[in-house]
Amino acid sequence: MSLSVKIGKGNGYKAAARKRRAIRVRKRVSGTPVRPRLVVSRSNRHIVAQVIDDLAGHTLASASTLDVSIKGVDGDKTELAKKVGALVAERAKAAGVESVVFDRAGNQYAGRIAALADAAREAGLDF
Repeated sequence: MSLSVKIGKGNGYKAAARKRRAIRVRKRVSGTPVRPRLVVSRSNRHIVAQVIDDLAGHTLASASTLDVSIKGVDGDKTELAKKVGALVAERAKAAGVESVVFDRAGNQYAGRIAALADAAREAGLDF
């Protein structure tokens, strides 16, 4: 089964390529109650991380740069991504999650995505 991705105007080719990578990853990666999925959504300004149990369809923990505890903090976007990674790991551990599978949602594993993942690992999440 093949899925087609529609290309729009502007930066459509980049967006379509990211969407294809996201679909390719999601074919293999799924969150379970024992090992939920840590998915990262990134925009030019913000970053959001969620720990999701796909079988139940519930978000167990989440953090973003829009959180009150992070919103007014100084630093570049990579530093904010590290804080989001540490915060989502802390909230996931409070929800009883020890291990996750990482879903980068088609984004390249570098920069802010890698900084968030490294911070979550340092805070105690296993993946």
